[in-house]
Amino acid sequence: MIFRDAREEDWPAIEALLVACALPLDGAREHLADFIVCERGEIVGCAGAEVYGDAALLRSVAVGNDARGSGIGTRLTTSILSRLQARGVRTVALLTTTAEAYFTKQGFVAAPRSAIPEALHVSAELKEACPATAVAMLLRA
Repeated sequence: MIFRDAREEDWPAIEALLVACALPLDGAREHLADFIVCERGEIVGCAGAEVYGDAALLRSVAVGNDARGSGIGTRLTTSILSRLQARGVRTVALLTTTAEAYFTKQGFVAAPRSAIPEALHVSAELKEACPATAVAMLLRA
């Protein structure tokens, strides 16, 4: 397994993975520079972020069905969170409809959407891509 920065030519595989995992595409490609991927012959996982100053939106954490349960999601999550911390990000937010328990194990806590830093509200994912029923979660440094 290889974990590396995403490249522009990875987009079709990332897009297919996000679609297969029913995750929003809105705004993802525009933030590809802040994505990492896991390769195992092909791209089997990804995680991305949208960084706005000292706040970031964690997004697009996806692992293909055949690779689930192997720790790839955890490695992607911890890797991207480490990168964000190294860049000075103090608050990481996310929205989820299916993975609240998983992200709780990663240290995130459920929060009202009003607690999400204002800088993140420009994100397409926050504005329109995620349903109002999605759970907001925060991790603070």
